[in-house]
Amino acid sequence: MKVGIIADDLTGANATGVRLSKVGFTSATIVYRDKIPDSHKLDAVCIDTDTRYLPKQQITNRIHKAMESFREWDAKIICKRIDSTIRGNIGYEIDTVLQEVGDDSIAVVVPSFPDSGRITSGGYLLVDGIPVQETDVAQDPITPIVDSCVPKVIQQQSHHKVEHIGLDKVLAGIESLNQSLLSAINSGNRIIVIDAVTDEDIEIIAETMLTIKGFNLIPTDPGPLTAAYSQAFFNQHVNPGKVIVSVGSVTALTKSQLSYLKSKTNSTPIYVSAEKLATFGVSWEEEVERATFEAMNRIHQDDVLIITTNIEGTEKQINLKAIAEKYHSTEDALAKRITDGLAKITRIVMQQTRYLIQGCFTSGGDVTASMCAVCNASGIKLIDEVLPLTAFGKMIDGRFPNLPIVTKGGMIGDKKSIYTAVKYLQTTKTKG
Repeated sequence: MKVGIIADDLTGANATGVRLSKVGFTSATIVYRDKIPDSHKLDAVCIDTDTRYLPKQQITNRIHKAMESFREWDAKIICKRIDSTIRGNIGYEIDTVLQEVGDDSIAVVVPSFPDSGRITSGGYLLVDGIPVQETDVAQDPITPIVDSCVPKVIQQQSHHKVEHIGLDKVLAGIESLNQSLLSAINSGNRIIVIDAVTDEDIEIIAETMLTIKGFNLIPTDPGPLTAAYSQAFFNQHVNPGKVIVSVGSVTALTKSQLSYLKSKTNSTPIYVSAEKLATFGVSWEEEVERATFEAMNRIHQDDVLIITTNIEGTEKQINLKAIAEKYHSTEDALAKRITDGLAKITRIVMQQTRYLIQGCFTSGGDVTASMCAVCNASGIKLIDEVLPLTAFGKMIDGRFPNLPIVTKGGMIGDKKSIYTAVKYLQTTKTKG
């Protein structure tokens, strides 16, 4: 799958290309005069048309040339990069791209770039909390910014109808946003501006765009929407793999992280009894067999398979000391039986399922160690840091050589951390 991005300046093209690289694409930037490199490794190309301050006819010619290159390259997704402070003739550039793509094309404009302090609320673009018209960029000598209302700015430059969808529809979720988008499209709007204040808002917009059928939606933004949409498109259309989450930590933080993961992925966890695993008796094998059977059935429905001893609604923790005294064992030995049980369930599922496993996530050092041991891996090749104290790597040798894995401590991160790690694993097609 190939992604083509039309940008009106070089630094903007590079910024979007880097964003795509971070989610697993191999990106490059070229100028409109050059041919796209004949490389099978590239799957995202940004073409700098250098049109920010040019007359309309030159804009038309250069965008047409860029689109010819993308058609020859067989790009499946076309995106329009706009300035994060809405400089330039963005309305006319959007019009030109829409004309090139076809009558069924719709520009979804999300000017927000939260990591750079750019957010959109009520249709107004704020830079570090200040309306863009009140910032230094408003004094641009060629195209000064005199209005912070994005739909208004675009409408003044475009001959298409422009609609605005507020933050309330985004926060209400995919179903609500889907209805708002369809309503705007069916009302004849070719350009739709949507509010966003966080990266999570942008992910919701990207995922909603994929639910709209019969139209060619064009991500139009400074970079985050292009990356989120391309990633979501790839996961939906190209990569049918599954991610397995194995969690033995029973902390309150981990419980909140699992709850958030469930709500975002619509997954149903496989709950494993820690008490039945904390033994050297027959209940260990019986619980492993039961949970494995349940997991093999559940993986058909869930793209993210959660296997955990952290049972929702249960606050009571297992008393390993009492069990160890009863069976003349040690707490460490019983704790290892629990993590080995989780690891064995995960290993059997990976061995027996017909689905591609994109990667595994483990929470807790003991669970990670058991996973490596049960899978006969000699270690983990470390590649990247997903979040502070959350590492990405690939298993070395063993039953699953080069299997992507993200590991995290049980007391690390916020409620979104496991979800963030899972999203990362879903983009590992070119990493490492």
